[in-house]
Amino acid sequence: MVSSLNQNSTANGIKEDVVVVMVPFLLQGHLNQLLHISRLVSSYNVPIYYLCYSDKIKQVKCRVHGWDPLTTCNIHFHEFPNPPSRDQYYCSSNEMESQKFILPLLEESLMLRDPVGAFLQEVSRRTHRVVVIYDSLMTSVVHDAVVSIPNAEAYSFHASSAFMISSMYLEEEIIRHHLPLFIGKFVAKLLLPSGVEFPNNLPSYQTSFIPEFMDYITMQHFNSTVCSGNLYSTCKAVEGAYLNALARFHRLLRRGGKEWAIGPLHPIATIDDDQNNVSRHKCLEWLDEQEPNSVILVSFGTTTSLSTEQIKELAIGLEKSQQKFIWILSDALLQVGEQVQIPKGYIERVEGRGVVVKDWAPQLEILGHSSTGGFLSHCGWNSVLESITMGVPLATWPMVFDHPRIAVLVTKVLNIGITVKDWEQRDELITSTTIETALKKLMASPEGNEVRKNVVELGKKVRESVAVGGDSKRDLDSFIAHITRS
Repeated sequence: MVSSLNQNSTANGIKEDVVVVMVPFLLQGHLNQLLHISRLVSSYNVPIYYLCYSDKIKQVKCRVHGWDPLTTCNIHFHEFPNPPSRDQYYCSSNEMESQKFILPLLEESLMLRDPVGAFLQEVSRRTHRVVVIYDSLMTSVVHDAVVSIPNAEAYSFHASSAFMISSMYLEEEIIRHHLPLFIGKFVAKLLLPSGVEFPNNLPSYQTSFIPEFMDYITMQHFNSTVCSGNLYSTCKAVEGAYLNALARFHRLLRRGGKEWAIGPLHPIATIDDDQNNVSRHKCLEWLDEQEPNSVILVSFGTTTSLSTEQIKELAIGLEKSQQKFIWILSDALLQVGEQVQIPKGYIERVEGRGVVVKDWAPQLEILGHSSTGGFLSHCGWNSVLESITMGVPLATWPMVFDHPRIAVLVTKVLNIGITVKDWEQRDELITSTTIETALKKLMASPEGNEVRKNVVELGKKVRESVAVGGDSKRDLDSFIAHITRS
């Protein structure tokens, strides 16, 4: 249902002090993060409007886990009519070709410029201050409206890791756009604060992003003059040095104002803490019967694809590893037009040791379960932060976009995971033997024990960061005080 602006207007035409408007990017991981921020900000008794297409709002409501947005006060969903249906790009097992699914989403994002602008104009007349929190990939959508509204402020939300974003500023191509007075990557590195290091031979953007997406990202940078500050989905315990690097880069570029690291955004205490919850997913009941740290979660997110042949190798590798597992396997993982096909008799052969889920599953609750001891992941930033928070080590299998560099952060910087698929193998078939070896290393080897110890210690620091007195909680308090100032 489309929200009404009038429902938050006080009687006799008295204006509200502050209204926060969320403008998310259209990918599920981005939709989810701004919804989590809505939960956090609304807890300070600040009204929230979450803006998007109707189908995306339905999607994010259905897939959020750890809390129920429908029972949360002060969050109002404002739905725009869905865009006209358009031809969808087919997914592919080739990493670059598989990214073409993003192209219609980029077009649909830009189509939100007028409806979002009209909404902001209307709500600005009913409040003393309109605070726009927009995904950094939606800068050009909000730019013109924010510039034209005297009582509007805009804050850029960065959905990826600080390591990933700061490494992006070091790319010669990015420097050329934003730091014309500086020459090359060498000089830019001299600007880095102490403690910031980037491993050699990071995956290149030319192999990680299709040109159309990089052009879109660059366009957002050119519209960043409306930014009054930056919000990050991370915390100082995980990426303090890289957050310092970003702050320095932004000062040099004269972009934005204050910086707040408020992550992780997801709930730390999940709804699975209530073991009597009658709506618990069946896989959680299976986990209840397993030993601590004995199960691997296998999940590759909502935007990735594997070939039928790769699915088969993964199935065999899981079986040969003799490790217990929950494998979230849906048709979205495959090329469009195909159906999930696993080896005949596979379900029967792994019965008791493996669970295959062919629909949605509550990833956060699974990671938070004491029986979960490993996570085979595509290295989406949401998934990595959830895994760190729950103290679960990762086996990395990067797919697209920022995944390759986040995998480097996990394995070579934080040392909380092991590699299954190296980015240099991006177009190769990962064999069942490689998968088997990696999973055994993660779950039962000295190296696996070391990364488990590291992630457990890091997870403790992350949980402390969002508690009262922690860095992320202080940054969130600071941000709320800033936007609600007199």
